Amino acid sequence: MNNIASPELVMAGWVLMIVYMAAILFFVVRGARRTRNIDDYALGSIAFSPIAVGLALAASMTSAATFIINPGFVALYGISGFISLGIVIPIAALVSLIILTKSFRKHGQTVKALTMAQWIGNRYQSCGYALFFGFLSLLLITFIVLICVGLTKIISKTLNLSELPVLIGIVAFIFGYMMFGGANSMVYTNTIQALIMLVVAFIVLGSGYEHFSNGVHGFLEKLRHIDPLLARPTNPQSFLFRDYFEIIFCQLIVGAAIVCQPHIITKSLLLKTDRDVNRYLLTGVIVEFIFFLVVFAGLYARITFPDLTVNGVRLKMDGIMSAYVVQQFPVWIGLIVVMGLISAGLSTLEALIQSLSTTITADIIKPLLGKFFPADPEQRNHFEIRLNKLVIAALALASILISYDQLLHPKLSVGIFAQNGVYAYFAAAFTPVLFGVFLKDVPKSAPIAASVIAVVTHFGIYYGGLTPYMHTPVRNPGVPAALAILASTVIAYGIYLWQRKPAQAAEATYSTGNPVQGEQK
Repeated sequence: MNNIASPELVMAGWVLMIVYMAAILFFVVRGARRTRNIDDYALGSIAFSPIAVGLALAASMTSAATFIINPGFVALYGISGFISLGIVIPIAALVSLIILTKSFRKHGQTVKALTMAQWIGNRYQSCGYALFFGFLSLLLITFIVLICVGLTKIISKTLNLSELPVLIGIVAFIFGYMMFGGANSMVYTNTIQALIMLVVAFIVLGSGYEHFSNGVHGFLEKLRHIDPLLARPTNPQSFLFRDYFEIIFCQLIVGAAIVCQPHIITKSLLLKTDRDVNRYLLTGVIVEFIFFLVVFAGLYARITFPDLTVNGVRLKMDGIMSAYVVQQFPVWIGLIVVMGLISAGLSTLEALIQSLSTTITADIIKPLLGKFFPADPEQRNHFEIRLNKLVIAALALASILISYDQLLHPKLSVGIFAQNGVYAYFAAAFTPVLFGVFLKDVPKSAPIAASVIAVVTHFGIYYGGLTPYMHTPVRNPGVPAALAILASTVIAYGIYLWQRKPAQAAEATYSTGNPVQGEQK
């Protein structure tokens, strides 16, 4: 193990962890007292401020990927990575969020949905479709793994500990307290985490100010001195940012669809009145855009570690940002930054655990085995809450096993592993959500076809090695995801138009008795 944290940082780090854990448990206990059933766990029973929910949205959209993993991509591949991850995806995602939120919230309230699977199933009146999305939601465990790996990297480097015990401790603590609080505690903790992350974002973005002593050109010259490709808008030697098709076209499509993850799009359902939506969106969008810019610090890290080694040991890509933080900052500022990085991971991890466990309980187990649940409503509520805790425990065990494998054997980065799973999920969800909020009288065959086509196309291209972009040792999941979203949306819209014409003709016949005569009149 390559120990780079000073003894002072290790000691202060332990104090920080204990205080931080105690603060989280305080809010968990407070929220758990108001959680009486699975509905309260999923959507909360407290009227939260729209600003607080907006901060919670920003915190849950921003994960360890944004603060810990993605800066490693930027450090490795330069300006091209920042354009892709720090500019294109944020613009697409935030514009999509603004467009979809109000309509999704309106339909979400109408159909009384707790989860994305329920929203889709109720919107299209199909229990089988809801069950399909319940199982598809299991792909989100790849995102949980990414966050566990990111948190393990930053905490193990801060405390100079081996990664396995840190991983087990992280999972046991976070999954343990998420068995109780749910949405009630999550909004409290996410709001505080977002405020910490906001402070840290400014600290990290300002940490490389000395590199601009000779202006932007001087900064770019430092990158060129390490590797000329680092200062170019495209990087032909990378696996992810080779040309503008990957950097801009694919990321615009992926960014627009990325908000269709359940822990993001369903956040608006926590608002109690429609008049809160604008303040919620304004808060969330501004704060989230600042968070996305943090990936720029990957360029600072590359200047700090030009050969990507520390004490003669080569850094893994997922550990570059953690090493930069531990080495770059004085102890107390370093602790604040570490706390922000941990907050970035916890905020999204909490949201994922809450949404995925609710989906497994309410959308997979309950439809399949609900007839064995207690008949009495009160006993049924208690049983569902206990069942949800067992689901969280099972997710915790799976997360430890998969995360440890990714710590030992990443394929460039755990980010690739997570993107492959998560992109497949929201590629399948994008068209059903889009049609569900903007089109009327949608035949359910259209969104169902879209979801199936999206999953088959994404994994078919990725694992089948289709297109030249897949002929590399590390494959960019953004390419198959973008093509899957395009293909599924176009085909589904064709089905929508094709099946809508007979329905319109039948309606015209019913209303006039003879459509031709009706036209002549």
